Amino acid sequence: MPEKIRVLVVDDEPQILRALRINLNARGFDVTTASSGAGALTAAGQTNPHVIVLDLGLPDIDGFTVLAGLRGWTNVPVIVLSARVDSSDKVQALDAGADDYVTKPFGMEEFLARLRAAVRRGSASTDEALPVVQTDAFTVDLGAKQVIRDGEPVHLTPTEWGVLEMLVRHEGKLVSQRDILNHVWGPTYGAQSNYLRVYLASLRRKLEPDPTRPRHLLTEAGMGYRFVG
Repeated sequence: MPEKIRVLVVDDEPQILRALRINLNARGFDVTTASSGAGALTAAGQTNPHVIVLDLGLPDIDGFTVLAGLRGWTNVPVIVLSARVDSSDKVQALDAGADDYVTKPFGMEEFLARLRAAVRRGSASTDEALPVVQTDAFTVDLGAKQVIRDGEPVHLTPTEWGVLEMLVRHEGKLVSQRDILNHVWGPTYGAQSNYLRVYLASLRRKLEPDPTRPRHLLTEAGMGYRFVG
């Protein structure tokens, strides 16, 4: 039997925990729940989930603090679940390392589609031998899913890796915003160009010698992005 996908759901609303637990269990997921930030961090360490659903409005620790704590040691995909609809909250969550942002109330089928997409992004592929691409600032090992800069591995979230990998695989070619969004997030995200701006800015901070004047991760205004080795 294939291994069940482990999901950690963190929310202080009992009815949401119950609804997600029932729906996810019915679809074959292995579900753990937590109702506090401290409980979330403990459960994440104990269960090693494949994906985490994280509410921002927790009673003890702010959800952004929980997210920062998680990103200190794991790349597991995190879907933020929040009643906050302001775009600045969404950008802050994505910039802090979240992989997706779902606002309450939400449709269960759309939520499940986003959950499956997050799991796909986080799963490592061990198929074919893939090339190593070198620049004067960093090295991208597509097979090992790793980036090295100044002799040290660079910590990337699964979504950051997904964006970088697609650009590197199309080295020298213009990749449209829609193509990247469809590949990394799925077809329902074709117009969410703000997601890309957040992740490209983060990748440049981590990889470019001068993020304000990028040499390798280039923007083609109004069209897309290009990786130049």
